[in-house]
Amino acid sequence: MSTIAKRNLTAVTGILLSIVALGVFSNRASAADDASKTVPVIDGGIGPCTADFVITDASGKSLYDAKINVHIAYGFMNVKKLDLQVGTNIDGKARFTGLPDRIKHGFYFYATQGDLQAEAFDDPTTNCKAVFALALRKKE
Repeated sequence: MSTIAKRNLTAVTGILLSIVALGVFSNRASAADDASKTVPVIDGGIGPCTADFVITDASGKSLYDAKINVHIAYGFMNVKKLDLQVGTNIDGKARFTGLPDRIKHGFYFYATQGDLQAEAFDDPTTNCKAVFALALRKKE
């Protein structure tokens, strides 16, 4: 094989390897984008109710990894306790599933990120499929 042919083969091989590498990296980036858009879900496992959240700042910008907490006291004389926490995705969305539908006093959800906070109340006996849009504001 001549020197020119070897150089051409090497150049073509380099180009093909570059194309393959670009394809692999773009697939990884696409998978990372899909993962950051997946709505995080936490399952309490104690009932059929859900609570969906969209968390923003005061200007309406979605907040990534805002934490939403709920404390649930349930059962006879509220002796059973359950604390759940979920963080939001890149679109500010998160979801609780498996929440009880029979509870005496309802429960509060607390959303925070840094020095921003908001809260929401749900009584699942009247609203088993709750949807909340919370704008977090500075703590007072």
